[in-house]
Amino acid sequence: MTVYDYSVPKTDGTELSLADFKGRVMLIVNTATGCGFTPHYEPLEKMYEEYHDKGLEIIDIPCNQFAGQTPGTDEEIHEFCTLKYNTQFPQMKKSDVNGENALPLYAFLKEQQGFQGFGKGPKALMMGTLLKKIDKDYKTNPDIKWNFTKFLIDREGKVIARFEPTEDMKNVEKAVAELI
Repeated sequence: MTVYDYSVPKTDGTELSLADFKGRVMLIVNTATGCGFTPHYEPLEKMYEEYHDKGLEIIDIPCNQFAGQTPGTDEEIHEFCTLKYNTQFPQMKKSDVNGENALPLYAFLKEQQGFQGFGKGPKALMMGTLLKKIDKDYKTNPDIKWNFTKFLIDREGKVIARFEPTEDMKNVEKAVAELI
């Protein structure tokens, strides 16, 4: 199986096949509208504007599994993102990324790139403290830990990196630019 064998549900009820993006670089992100990391939408949109014509696709998958930080309907989420951040990249149907109702794509992504830590710094310490209360074994399982976890896929469909929400967005952009 490759990333191209998966699809994700669109807000209109149809499926978006990731095979449609063969030969393009993809950044797949689980997002939230009411999270401390929600401002990641701004650098994501800037990346999209800069690199889309050169081969970048950003796949936005809203998720409400982390502290209920995406409570709205798909329409409300889309309206928030377009009005506040002028997002232009495709936004999918709100979906689960962990557990029995998780999108099959996420089982594949987590298998390809497991959790490797939050890094260093205040945000990393904050996330580690929070996660210990939620899942004492969070360090040893590949589950998505929070909103704005990003998976980078190269032009051949290989999942080459996983960026936790604590990762500096400049590092994410650098990795994207290297593949473009």
